Amino acid sequence: MKLLLEMFISFFKIGAFTIGGGYAMLPLIQKEVVENKKWIGEEDFLDMVAISQSAPGPIAVNISVFVGNKIKGIKGMAATVLGATLPSFLIIILVASVFIGIEKHPIVARVFMGIRPAVVALIAAPVIKMAKTAKMDRKNFYIPLSAVILVGFLGVTPIYVIIGLILFGIITTYIRRRMK
Repeated sequence: MKLLLEMFISFFKIGAFTIGGGYAMLPLIQKEVVENKKWIGEEDFLDMVAISQSAPGPIAVNISVFVGNKIKGIKGMAATVLGATLPSFLIIILVASVFIGIEKHPIVARVFMGIRPAVVALIAAPVIKMAKTAKMDRKNFYIPLSAVILVGFLGVTPIYVIIGLILFGIITTYIRRRMK
């Protein structure tokens, strides 16, 4: 019971003090569950992030499901998901009750404009850290770079990029095995 409460509190703090959504939560979740609490290892966390990104739904909820399940099963999932989502629910209710009527105020608009660059930085930080952990080097850097160019600049739908990369992986694996 103590561990479940600790898991709930950890994810509640992360959910309460993260601006910018699920991707902005990733470095905080990683620091808490991998570095501080040592509940899971770095590689397990990266696997969970990859699965969370490909599963439907918000990444913060998905990662909390996987972390909670890994640590304490169904009860762990309930603790981490509730901890991660309850702050947002409470904040939305509070903001909605206050925000109606002041959303067009110039100061409020400037506050939100100031928050945007911080959110971008919070999203970029885990991407850079994951790239380092994923053993990115000059030989394989072209794969994520190509994906960024295709999706970000050429407007290709991500599903086509994912399917293309799956096919690329299958073909290159087949070729490597045939060459041996």
